[in-house]
Amino acid sequence: MTAFAGSGRARALAAWLLGTLATLGAAGCGDSGGSGGAEYVDDGKPLTLWWFEWPPPKGLRELARDFTAKTGIAVDVQEIPLPDYQTKTFQEFGTATPKHPTTFDIVIGDSQWIGRGASAGLYLELTDWMPTVIDMKTIHERAAKYLCEYPSGSGKWYAAPCETDAIGIAYRKDWFDDPKEKEAFQQKYGRPLAVPDTWDDFRQVAEFFQRPDQKRFGCAMLTGRAYDALTMGLQNLLWAYGGAWHAEGGKTVKGALDTDGTVAALNMFRDLLKFGPNGAENLDYVQSVEYFLNESTAMAVNYFAFFPGIQEKFGDRVGFAVVPKGPKGRVASLGGQGFSISTKIAKARQDKAKQFVAWFLQRDVQEQWIKKPAGFTAHTEILKSDAFRSATPYNAPFADSIDTMRDFWNVPCFNELLAETQKYVGQAIDGDMDPMAAMKKLAEEKERILHEKGLLP
Repeated sequence: MTAFAGSGRARALAAWLLGTLATLGAAGCGDSGGSGGAEYVDDGKPLTLWWFEWPPPKGLRELARDFTAKTGIAVDVQEIPLPDYQTKTFQEFGTATPKHPTTFDIVIGDSQWIGRGASAGLYLELTDWMPTVIDMKTIHERAAKYLCEYPSGSGKWYAAPCETDAIGIAYRKDWFDDPKEKEAFQQKYGRPLAVPDTWDDFRQVAEFFQRPDQKRFGCAMLTGRAYDALTMGLQNLLWAYGGAWHAEGGKTVKGALDTDGTVAALNMFRDLLKFGPNGAENLDYVQSVEYFLNESTAMAVNYFAFFPGIQEKFGDRVGFAVVPKGPKGRVASLGGQGFSISTKIAKARQDKAKQFVAWFLQRDVQEQWIKKPAGFTAHTEILKSDAFRSATPYNAPFADSIDTMRDFWNVPCFNELLAETQKYVGQAIDGDMDPMAAMKKLAEEKERILHEKGLLP
């Protein structure tokens, strides 16, 4: 997810979150069209990249000037309004012909798109090419697995890492450091007030700061129902409590999802919502951030890409941390996007696109990329460096989170699986269904979808 400046963009993201699921459902999981084998022609226009409208494309546009100076290849980084981004991208693929190739040469798409892009022949396979331009060991294995590879474990690459992201915590450091608050917390809980290390710790801190009569709230979680916020929010507890969306390798869902671990995660997640603002059970990404920015909330759980804007407002009054751990460890929901090259363009343009991606992945360029707002890298050595970790207050917890990142389904019918997940997790959170009953029903629905799409025998 993304960091936005200004209410206009916040509204745009909210509109996108409301509209994307309906669009995905209508789009289905099939191929988006093809060229019938005809050859595409290079139109001589600048190398064109599409990304959605938020701060990182501006940094990428600035960075690309160095590429142009070095190679003479002009680069046009286009920002597509969020409400239209996914719809417009797959419409471009679907209507492309040799006379009218995709407007973009490179699309920077969400991790969940890769299954559809690869299986429908829309993303150029990069498997053999990537090792010729970069030491693959320099790309963090979690970013490689979730942003670049499809199917999982196949070793086949259809994207290169661009923006790497994970969920973390922003917290009111000034509240945590207040002597009166520290004394009151110590008396109530018998331990020092500190950044939560476990979800039990988090619950106590959220409970302590929940003071609706003072317009103070304990936490703002991700619970939005329109797209995927609830799913991404729950994931941070799901695996930490021993739950799972599916068995390892995605071969089965029943017996993996409908478990005591998943139910424990659901129950804790539902409990935490008692310590949030009004409407805490349905907050999208922007709303969660807005409750923090209006200075009413002690902790916000959200993607690190939101944190530069929070840091800019609060300065040293805010701190950042990794998500808490549960009985089975610490897991952060993955975010971010990768570079994918269109198959619906001329080979000469694909070669230019490869040249740009190869340049971007070089260490000296990555060291410039991380200086841009929310320009998070997947370069393992940079992530470990003191220079990166100390550059901002949120870099170190981001670097510490990347080893724990896990993602939702990225198969071609991701949207259908997501819709069912949002539905049944929502019913369990709202108390409309018993959590175990909801997870059993969700497991049945997921297996039905996967069977229908030929992804389960």
